[in-house]
Amino acid sequence: MPLDADRARSWSSILAAVAAVLFVGIAVVLVVSSQAVGRERSLESRAAAQAPAVESNVPALDPMPTPTAAPAPRVTVVAADPAWTTRTAAATGIRERALRAYAAAALTLRVEQPGCGLGWNTLAGIGAIESAHGTHSGGHLDDAGYPQPAIRGIPLDGSASAAIADTDGGEWDGDAIWDRAVGPLQFIPATWQRWGADGNGDGTNDPNQIDDAALAAARYLCASGEMSSATGWRRAVFSYNHLDSYVDDVAAAANAYAARAAG
Repeated sequence: MPLDADRARSWSSILAAVAAVLFVGIAVVLVVSSQAVGRERSLESRAAAQAPAVESNVPALDPMPTPTAAPAPRVTVVAADPAWTTRTAAATGIRERALRAYAAAALTLRVEQPGCGLGWNTLAGIGAIESAHGTHSGGHLDDAGYPQPAIRGIPLDGSASAAIADTDGGEWDGDAIWDRAVGPLQFIPATWQRWGADGNGDGTNDPNQIDDAALAAARYLCASGEMSSATGWRRAVFSYNHLDSYVDDVAAAANAYAARAAG
């Protein structure tokens, strides 16, 4: 009958529409699931990576902005105990020249900004990730604290990074078109203009020189606030490189160095 035929056609249309909605819904779920694979690890999975033991264990933290606080008053650089650096270098596997820079920077900040709580092993963790303590690509640190050969990052031309046009006329990074990260702690010239430090007392602020770079990094980290608490430590390291995975990697390296140093 025509009425039944119309009803049949109506039900067929409804069923086809429902099937289409279900298909689209399933497709959306699959796309979202596939996208999630490439995201940062969840809070629960990141919580296992903790901040260095000497600065207290810490879970993951929400992202925080780059520090903007003005640098604290400068003090004379505090040198590390040579006996300690020799012993700790042997225990950790960090070259003594690099370890001396990390320790001196942390000791200096203890006097300069006693409320910060920065530990030497945090700087060592960053140095390990950024340049293998100045030995990237088979290089080495010379006695004056300069990587040989010099360490330069990729041009920050926007193809694989943020686009940062030249800010130093190529003075530090040898590139007069684009900025590049420079030296053992990979400072961008624009950042170095604000945070550059003279860690070896030669009257020059040079991001290629590890004493200068370590002291500048220490001040940069402490500008985020105290680092003796769980959240404070992660906030500071996140400010250095805005990735939770980076913070986890620094924490793992720094924890390992602290454990080896403690025997």
